Amino acid sequence: MQQPEQPTRTAPRILVVDDDPTVAEVVTGYLERAGFAVDQVADGPSALATAAARWPGLVVLDLMLPGMDGLEVCRELRRLGPVPVIMLTARSDEEDRILGLEIGADDYVTKPFSPRELVLRVEAVLRRHTEVRRPGALLRAAGLEVDPAARRATRNGRPLALTLREFDLLSYFLQHPGEVCDRERLMRDVWGWDFGDLSTVTVHVRRLRGKVEEDPARPLLIQTVWGVGYRFESGTGSRAGSGSESEG
Repeated sequence: MQQPEQPTRTAPRILVVDDDPTVAEVVTGYLERAGFAVDQVADGPSALATAAARWPGLVVLDLMLPGMDGLEVCRELRRLGPVPVIMLTARSDEEDRILGLEIGADDYVTKPFSPRELVLRVEAVLRRHTEVRRPGALLRAAGLEVDPAARRATRNGRPLALTLREFDLLSYFLQHPGEVCDRERLMRDVWGWDFGDLSTVTVHVRRLRGKVEEDPARPLLIQTVWGVGYRFESGTGSRAGSGSESEG
């Protein structure tokens, strides 16, 4: 497949995928007024074809699409390359929200929603993924090595397949070893949001543990501080005080 054309940093291109023409037109209009270039399509195959031809800076993706649903579109986009995804859905069921986050969506907005709030979410996600990082500041601990400038991470010398948000979360933990980080702090500092569903943090911590822990059910590195949040331990000491995600 031909390499997709990459978006410019000065005018991020947003791909809006929604089969409801009214919703798609409203979202597109608000994004264009906010200064974004927008490609608008109504189904999964068109979304993948458009992304392959001109790679977006972010995708606003409806979950309920005809033929190929939004979850499958998100999986296929991840195979093409890293891209932030904000999912839209008429469903309010928590299982759908968690599933969308677990396959790598960066945010999840339930219909009906405020178009202005969606624009704020888009700006927050893009800001987090396009911010300039200081070169040369390698982060190392417990067999993990993270290069923020190159956005590469390894565990015991082997590359880690991290989503964009998982990478940011791991980098943050390595920058704050031994500190107790509550979910509100992680939402604010890693996601760049002062609002949002805190289960987003829980899901991403669970996914990250699955990639960096020897035994994700009994984590040594990213430990749960019950009733508070999480603490990154760079050593390999006792499991006392650690826990799985059963508390939510």
